[in-house]
Amino acid sequence: MADTKNLKIDFVSDVVCPWCAIGLKSLEQALQRLNGEVVAELHFQPFELNPDMVPEGEGVAEHLAHKYGSTPEQMTKNQEGIRQRGAALGFTFNMDKRSRIYNTFDAHRLLHWAELEGKQQALKLALLQAYFGEGENVSSHEVLARVAGEVGLDEAKAREVLDSGRYADDVRDQERYYQEQGIRAVPSVIINGRYLIQGGQPPEVFEQTLRQIASEAQGTT
Repeated sequence: MADTKNLKIDFVSDVVCPWCAIGLKSLEQALQRLNGEVVAELHFQPFELNPDMVPEGEGVAEHLAHKYGSTPEQMTKNQEGIRQRGAALGFTFNMDKRSRIYNTFDAHRLLHWAELEGKQQALKLALLQAYFGEGENVSSHEVLARVAGEVGLDEAKAREVLDSGRYADDVRDQERYYQEQGIRAVPSVIINGRYLIQGGQPPEVFEQTLRQIASEAQGTT
Protein backbone atom coordinates (compact mmCIF):
# COMPACT_ATOMS: atom_id res chain seq x y z
CA MET A 1 0.00 0.00 0.00
CA ALA A 2 1.31 3.47 -0.90
CA ASP A 3 2.33 5.81 1.87
CA THR A 4 -0.34 8.26 2.94
CA LYS A 5 0.42 11.76 1.69
CA ASN A 6 -0.31 14.93 3.64
CA LEU A 7 -1.92 17.75 1.68
CA LYS A 8 -2.44 21.30 2.90
CA ILE A 9 -5.64 22.66 1.38
CA ASP A 10 -6.58 26.34 1.56
CA PHE A 11 -10.24 26.77 0.69
CA VAL A 12 -10.75 30.43 -0.24
CA SER A 13 -14.46 31.21 -0.10
CA ASP A 14 -17.38 33.24 1.23
CA VAL A 15 -20.40 32.09 3.26
CA VAL A 16 -22.90 33.72 0.86
CA CYS A 17 -21.45 31.97 -2.21
CA PRO A 18 -23.59 29.02 -3.37
CA TRP A 19 -20.79 27.54 -5.46
CA CYS A 20 -18.58 27.57 -2.36
CA ALA A 21 -21.09 25.30 -0.60
CA ILE A 22 -21.13 23.00 -3.64
CA GLY A 23 -17.34 23.03 -3.90
CA LEU A 24 -16.90 22.23 -0.21
CA LYS A 25 -19.34 19.32 -0.25
CA SER A 26 -17.64 17.98 -3.40
CA LEU A 27 -14.22 18.30 -1.77
CA GLU A 28 -15.43 16.50 1.34
CA GLN A 29 -16.77 13.61 -0.75
CA ALA A 30 -13.51 13.41 -2.69
CA LEU A 31 -11.52 13.26 0.53
CA GLN A 32 -13.76 10.47 1.83
CA ARG A 33 -13.02 8.51 -1.34
CA LEU A 34 -9.30 9.14 -0.85
CA ASN A 35 -9.34 7.99 2.75
CA GLY A 36 -6.08 6.16 3.40
CA GLU A 37 -4.36 7.74 0.40
CA VAL A 38 -4.18 11.34 1.59
CA VAL A 39 -4.56 13.23 4.84
CA ALA A 40 -5.89 16.74 4.29
CA GLU A 41 -5.11 19.71 6.48
CA LEU A 42 -8.02 21.98 5.56
CA HIS A 43 -8.00 25.73 6.20
CA PHE A 44 -10.78 28.14 5.27
CA GLN A 45 -9.51 31.47 3.99
CA PRO A 46 -11.61 34.64 3.75
CA PHE A 47 -12.98 36.19 0.59
CA GLU A 48 -15.77 38.77 0.54
CA LEU A 49 -17.94 38.74 -2.55
CA ASN A 50 -19.39 42.08 -1.48
CA PRO A 51 -16.95 43.86 0.85
CA ASP A 52 -18.82 47.16 0.52
CA MET A 53 -22.23 45.70 1.29
CA VAL A 54 -24.29 47.88 3.65
CA PRO A 55 -25.00 46.41 7.13
CA GLU A 56 -28.67 45.76 6.40
CA GLY A 57 -27.81 43.85 3.23
CA GLU A 58 -29.51 44.04 -0.15
CA GLY A 59 -32.30 42.08 -1.79
CA VAL A 60 -30.99 39.07 -3.74
CA ALA A 61 -32.92 39.82 -6.94
CA GLU A 62 -31.96 43.49 -6.87
CA HIS A 63 -28.33 42.67 -6.12
CA LEU A 64 -27.94 40.06 -8.88
CA ALA A 65 -29.67 42.26 -11.41
CA HIS A 66 -27.48 45.25 -10.74
CA LYS A 67 -24.18 43.32 -10.26
CA TYR A 68 -24.50 40.73 -13.04
CA GLY A 69 -27.39 41.99 -15.15
CA SER A 70 -29.37 38.83 -14.39
CA THR A 71 -33.01 38.72 -15.42
CA PRO A 72 -35.64 37.07 -13.17
CA GLU A 73 -35.82 34.16 -15.64
CA GLN A 74 -32.05 33.67 -15.55
CA MET A 75 -32.03 33.82 -11.76
CA THR A 76 -34.76 31.19 -11.51
CA LYS A 77 -32.94 28.87 -13.90
CA ASN A 78 -29.57 29.35 -12.15
CA GLN A 79 -31.07 28.82 -8.72
CA GLU A 80 -32.74 25.59 -9.79
CA GLY A 81 -29.44 24.33 -11.20
CA ILE A 82 -27.69 25.17 -7.93
CA ARG A 83 -30.47 23.53 -5.90
CA GLN A 84 -30.12 20.31 -7.89
CA ARG A 85 -26.32 20.26 -7.60
CA GLY A 86 -26.61 20.78 -3.85
CA ALA A 87 -29.22 18.05 -3.42
CA ALA A 88 -26.98 15.56 -5.24
CA LEU A 89 -24.24 16.34 -2.70
CA GLY A 90 -26.47 16.29 0.38
CA PHE A 91 -26.68 20.07 0.81
CA THR A 92 -30.06 21.80 0.99
CA PHE A 93 -30.57 25.08 -0.81
CA ASN A 94 -33.88 26.72 0.16
CA MET A 95 -33.66 29.60 -2.28
CA ASP A 96 -37.11 30.89 -1.34
CA LYS A 97 -35.84 31.66 2.16
CA ARG A 98 -32.74 33.50 0.93
CA SER A 99 -34.11 36.97 0.29
CA ARG A 100 -31.06 39.12 1.03
CA ILE A 101 -27.28 39.24 0.51
CA TYR A 102 -25.29 40.26 3.59
CA ASN A 103 -21.89 41.60 4.56
CA THR A 104 -19.74 38.68 5.74
CA PHE A 105 -16.70 40.28 7.35
CA ASP A 106 -17.74 39.38 10.90
CA ALA A 107 -18.48 35.82 9.81
CA HIS A 108 -14.90 35.59 8.57
CA ARG A 109 -13.59 36.94 11.86
CA LEU A 110 -15.55 34.28 13.69
CA LEU A 111 -14.23 31.59 11.35
CA HIS A 112 -10.68 32.77 12.05
CA TRP A 113 -11.32 32.30 15.77
CA ALA A 114 -13.02 28.94 15.17
CA GLU A 115 -9.85 27.64 13.50
CA LEU A 116 -7.91 28.41 16.66
CA GLU A 117 -10.56 26.45 18.57
CA GLY A 118 -10.44 23.47 16.19
CA LYS A 119 -14.01 23.94 14.93
CA GLN A 120 -13.55 25.91 11.70
CA GLN A 121 -14.91 23.34 9.25
CA ALA A 122 -17.97 22.66 11.40
CA LEU A 123 -18.72 26.38 11.70
CA LYS A 124 -18.19 26.95 7.98
CA LEU A 125 -20.72 24.28 7.06
CA ALA A 126 -23.17 25.51 9.68
CA LEU A 127 -22.98 29.10 8.41
CA LEU A 128 -23.48 27.99 4.81
CA GLN A 129 -26.52 25.99 5.89
CA ALA A 130 -27.86 28.83 8.05
CA TYR A 131 -27.73 31.18 5.08
CA PHE A 132 -28.70 28.95 2.17
CA GLY A 133 -30.94 26.57 4.10
CA GLU A 134 -32.67 28.96 6.47
CA GLY A 135 -32.09 32.38 4.90
CA GLU A 136 -30.57 33.72 8.11
CA ASN A 137 -28.70 37.00 8.41
CA VAL A 138 -25.05 35.93 8.61
CA SER A 139 -23.96 39.46 9.45
CA SER A 140 -25.99 39.41 12.67
CA HIS A 141 -23.93 38.87 15.81
CA GLU A 142 -26.89 37.09 17.39
CA VAL A 143 -27.08 34.60 14.53
CA LEU A 144 -23.32 34.11 14.32
CA ALA A 145 -22.93 33.49 18.06
CA ARG A 146 -25.88 31.11 18.14
CA VAL A 147 -24.58 29.07 15.21
CA ALA A 148 -21.16 28.94 16.87
CA GLY A 149 -22.78 27.51 19.99
CA GLU A 150 -24.64 24.93 17.91
CA VAL A 151 -21.37 23.45 16.61
CA GLY A 152 -19.85 23.20 20.07
CA LEU A 153 -18.04 26.52 20.38
CA ASP A 154 -18.42 28.68 23.48
CA GLU A 155 -21.27 31.05 22.60
CA ALA A 156 -20.23 33.65 25.16
CA LYS A 157 -16.68 33.70 23.79
CA ALA A 158 -18.06 33.97 20.26
CA ARG A 159 -20.05 37.05 21.27
CA GLU A 160 -16.93 38.50 22.86
CA VAL A 161 -14.95 37.99 19.65
CA LEU A 162 -17.69 39.58 17.56
CA ASP A 163 -18.32 42.55 19.82
CA SER A 164 -14.62 43.31 20.31
CA GLY A 165 -13.71 43.42 16.62
CA ARG A 166 -10.96 40.89 17.30
CA TYR A 167 -9.09 39.31 14.35
CA ALA A 168 -10.13 42.09 11.95
CA ASP A 169 -6.52 42.75 10.98
CA ASP A 170 -5.82 39.04 10.51
CA VAL A 171 -8.79 38.67 8.16
CA ARG A 172 -7.86 41.78 6.18
CA ASP A 173 -4.28 40.51 5.84
CA GLN A 174 -5.49 37.13 4.57
CA GLU A 175 -7.91 38.72 2.13
CA ARG A 176 -5.17 40.98 0.81
CA TYR A 177 -2.73 38.06 0.47
CA TYR A 178 -5.06 36.01 -1.71
CA GLN A 179 -6.01 39.02 -3.81
CA GLU A 180 -2.30 39.60 -4.42
CA GLN A 181 -2.03 35.95 -5.49
CA GLY A 182 -4.57 36.66 -8.21
CA ILE A 183 -7.65 35.12 -6.58
CA ARG A 184 -10.65 36.97 -8.02
CA ALA A 185 -13.36 34.30 -7.84
CA VAL A 186 -14.43 31.65 -5.35
CA PRO A 187 -14.28 28.92 -4.43
CA SER A 188 -10.55 28.77 -5.07
CA VAL A 189 -8.94 25.65 -3.65
CA ILE A 190 -5.17 25.82 -3.28
CA ILE A 191 -3.24 22.63 -2.56
CA ASN A 192 0.22 22.74 -0.99
CA GLY A 193 0.43 26.41 -1.95
CA ARG A 194 1.07 25.43 -5.60
CA TYR A 195 -1.97 23.88 -7.27
CA LEU A 196 -5.27 25.64 -7.90
CA ILE A 197 -8.76 24.21 -8.45
CA GLN A 198 -11.47 26.79 -9.06
CA GLY A 199 -15.24 26.63 -9.02
CA GLY A 200 -17.86 24.24 -7.71
CA GLN A 201 -16.29 21.19 -9.33
CA PRO A 202 -17.84 17.71 -8.97
CA PRO A 203 -16.27 15.26 -6.50
CA GLU A 204 -14.65 13.30 -9.35
CA VAL A 205 -12.58 16.33 -10.39
CA PHE A 206 -11.32 16.91 -6.86
CA GLU A 207 -10.60 13.21 -6.38
CA GLN A 208 -8.62 12.90 -9.60
CA THR A 209 -6.66 16.10 -9.04
CA LEU A 210 -5.83 15.39 -5.40
CA ARG A 211 -4.71 11.86 -6.26
CA GLN A 212 -2.46 13.23 -9.00
CA ILE A 213 -0.98 15.88 -6.70
CA ALA A 214 -0.35 13.29 -3.99
CA SER A 215 1.34 11.03 -6.54
CA GLU A 216 3.55 13.86 -7.79
CA ALA A 217 4.44 14.80 -4.20
CA GLN A 218 5.44 11.21 -3.49
CA GLY A 219 7.59 11.18 -6.60
CA THR A 220 9.58 14.12 -5.31
CA THR A 221 10.37 12.60 -1.93
